[in-house]
Amino acid sequence: MSVELEQEGISIFEDRLWHHKGWEARVIKNEDDDGWAVSMTQNGQAEPALVGPWTMGRDKKNPKPLDVSAFNTLVKTASEVIRRHEQHQAALLHKAIQIEVRGLRITVALDIEPDEENPSATLTATAADGSPLAKVRVRPDHSLTRASAQRWADAGYPRDRED
Repeated sequence: MSVELEQEGISIFEDRLWHHKGWEARVIKNEDDDGWAVSMTQNGQAEPALVGPWTMGRDKKNPKPLDVSAFNTLVKTASEVIRRHEQHQAALLHKAIQIEVRGLRITVALDIEPDEENPSATLTATAADGSPLAKVRVRPDHSLTRASAQRWADAGYPRDRED
């Protein structure tokens, strides 16, 4: 996708290529068989967010041309794929567990800061009213489970935790 198209906001509506409102739909030859596929790429991204099968045309040789309805459906589907991927990534980097300590509900959270060279993580304990109880650095591969959170709380939230 050319930088000029992105900067100028130009729309293209061809049988096998649509570029409109930040998305590019491109009908391509399916590498796995004799059929066709469609790829959806968001402006500025190197890789498509979605690649899926595409319908053959009436001649059973060429692909069906893109149209407004198909394009809108593809944009919606690709956006949903991106949203789910972002949610999954967020879930991998943040986990929270609620436990009970001396009759009080405590939330123990693990927040991972991804970094190629120096990833880090923080384990925090927060009371039900939102007041902080403890905050310690842990290894980014720390496994937060209900049992590990309970052990940490029962031990008085030790600060020298690096497992």
